[in-house]
Amino acid sequence: MTATLTPRPPATRRAGRGGFLRTLHAEWTKFRTVRGWVLAMAGALLVTIAVGLLGTAAPAPGTRSAGSASYPTGPDGEAVNDSFYFVHKTLTGDGALTVALRSLTGVADTGTGKTARGAQPWAKAGIIVKESLTQGSPYAAVMATGGHGVRMQYDYTHDTAGPSGKVTQESPRRLRLVRSGDSLTGYTSADGSHWTEVGHAKLPGLARTVRAGLFATSPEAKQDTAAGTGFSPAAATGTFGRPGLTGGWSQSTWTGTQVGGDAGTSGSYPNTTRGGFTRSDDGGFTVTGAGDIAPVVGGPAMGVGFSVENFLVGTFAGLIVVIAVSTVFITGEYRRGLLRTTMAATPLRGRVLAAKALVAGGVACAIGLVAVAITIPVGERGARGRGFHVFPVTPATEARVMAGTALLCAAAAVLALGTGALLRRGGTAVALVIASIVLPFLLAASGVLPPGVSQWLLRVTPAAGFAIQQTLPRYTQVLSVYEPSTGYYPLAPWAGLAVLCGYAALAFTLAVVRLRGRDV
Repeated sequence: MTATLTPRPPATRRAGRGGFLRTLHAEWTKFRTVRGWVLAMAGALLVTIAVGLLGTAAPAPGTRSAGSASYPTGPDGEAVNDSFYFVHKTLTGDGALTVALRSLTGVADTGTGKTARGAQPWAKAGIIVKESLTQGSPYAAVMATGGHGVRMQYDYTHDTAGPSGKVTQESPRRLRLVRSGDSLTGYTSADGSHWTEVGHAKLPGLARTVRAGLFATSPEAKQDTAAGTGFSPAAATGTFGRPGLTGGWSQSTWTGTQVGGDAGTSGSYPNTTRGGFTRSDDGGFTVTGAGDIAPVVGGPAMGVGFSVENFLVGTFAGLIVVIAVSTVFITGEYRRGLLRTTMAATPLRGRVLAAKALVAGGVACAIGLVAVAITIPVGERGARGRGFHVFPVTPATEARVMAGTALLCAAAAVLALGTGALLRRGGTAVALVIASIVLPFLLAASGVLPPGVSQWLLRVTPAAGFAIQQTLPRYTQVLSVYEPSTGYYPLAPWAGLAVLCGYAALAFTLAVVRLRGRDV
């Protein structure tokens, strides 16, 4: 005999929806009529704003003001370093430059009064076409590096790898950069006969007359010591053969320029070295430079200004209050025996917990959104007023940070509510959730743990959700300290938030199962 399933009538479905809305309204009324909860949530908003603004009012030791560290802006609006020694001519229209790079060497201070020989891994020497000598102007370059082979780079953030291997007198590398309109293509060859394309760049709107020629530069040398990671002055020297020119090159002599006037914030010249160039009898050049051509990375911990997430450091303080209130929102009814009354009015226990989660999560979400909307503009204005640089972000990134912080607060509230329903003990639940979200974040961000441990904590604990606030991108072609203590999380922003949401969903699901299976 076959059973027939009868669909639930529309009226019943509407009644179910109406029943949930009544439950939701009842839980919201319950929440807003408890004065202590409302005042606590208002306190969460205020403490988030206050800690964020006070935390950036006194920057980390070594953070440089705009008076000594102003950053040019690249074509895409990002803060960039653009400092190198440039031997150049003007090129009008299409053309090409071919040259043999005979060696790439370097020197760096060791911090002990001595110097170390050898090019840094991201020291660069090669051919560059640049719209002007102004820092931040569009460019494309093909180059050899100290430890990453031949590269094609353009407009600061774009990097394409070519053949590997170091350039030495025994193993020189020939480079060629060809301009056709606003398109530039880089090539390399080991023998001058067989050429390999390294990369291609398109620079929309590139001026007809540009500066082009040879360059050398080197970022500071990274040094790991017992006291931590530090950086010391370094310079690179490229030895070139006679350049081969085709196309619309000027007939003027070659001119040497230190772009930016000095090595910039990404580098500095060692005590025994200065930027410049010399010309050999065979028409070749020896070019020495320091600095970098790359996006700026870091933040106060690296002494290079503020990023948007620095103004949101107070989020952890606000979350402590949000977690406490969200937990008590459910455990308080257990303690006073009120949950029996609630369940008598609404027998569907999962519906009650869902309504509580929506109320707690919704209030927390609103607090996070308002806090971000106030803290970011006020913090940025204050930092700039004190002469500090603030890293620019795109509108999409700022919107992601604002929405993500609101969701971070909401997910933490749901996790706290679910944990409270599972344990039914407010103090224990609050301590557990704070220990799983706030504590790992503080330990990782403060730098008291080894980087590997910090990264592990921010992968596997609910604290991974803080990654949604990160705005500093990681660039493989920029030497820096990419650790949680300098603002870099091991997971992508939305992936980190997904970890927190997964914990919240798990806690809520287990709470529903327990609530349905046991008497309240």
